[in-house]
Amino acid sequence: MRILIVEDDPDLAELVALGLRNESYAVDLAATCREAEEALRTTAYDVACFDLSLPDGDGLDLVRRLARDPGLHRPRRTLVLTARDAVADRVAGLDAGADDYLVKPFHFAELVARLRALGRRGDDHGSILRVGELTLDLTAHRVWRAGVELGLTSREYALLRYFMHHPGATLSAEDLLEHVWDAHANPFTASVRVILSRLRRKLGDPPLILTITNAGYRLEEPSS
Repeated sequence: MRILIVEDDPDLAELVALGLRNESYAVDLAATCREAEEALRTTAYDVACFDLSLPDGDGLDLVRRLARDPGLHRPRRTLVLTARDAVADRVAGLDAGADDYLVKPFHFAELVARLRALGRRGDDHGSILRVGELTLDLTAHRVWRAGVELGLTSREYALLRYFMHHPGATLSAEDLLEHVWDAHANPFTASVRVILSRLRRKLGDPPLILTITNAGYRLEEPSS
């Protein structure tokens, strides 16, 4: 998933971003409502995490605007991360459109678990993804093909995870950059092609990720 963290405490923001990147997530940071709006106008995030007390406004107002401002890309899921712990604040956050609410200080492991849960919401596979011979454990970060475990780097794992969330769909290089890499990625580099080549090699034969000419790439089950 590609995640936007809206947090004005730079130390906390960098700490959370570092931890999530180590968990194979692509993470962008915003410290103000204005920066968050700029990010949301250009990028479709899988999850956005909003602090409420921001220097230039209330993050809750931004959460409310996601539903009515056509200029903002509405994230698939939203999570409020705040020190406001009153029941009324939690109710207000959820009523404003947030999918979940986590009070600071929080344990990083709980944040990751909640993000996994948000990513699974609406799916029926729980913590395990299966496509043909492939099995991916979202909790343990492990991948098998036909029962044989594959040793993937964090980026290879994130790329395969995205493909397995969209089996049979043709995904462009831009799609992959948007959801597997973060804002620091250079769209003019060969990052997608290089990581994809390494992933294909580790997946073995017969090939599972096909190149669709002038369109992108598709994960398919091998023919029986």
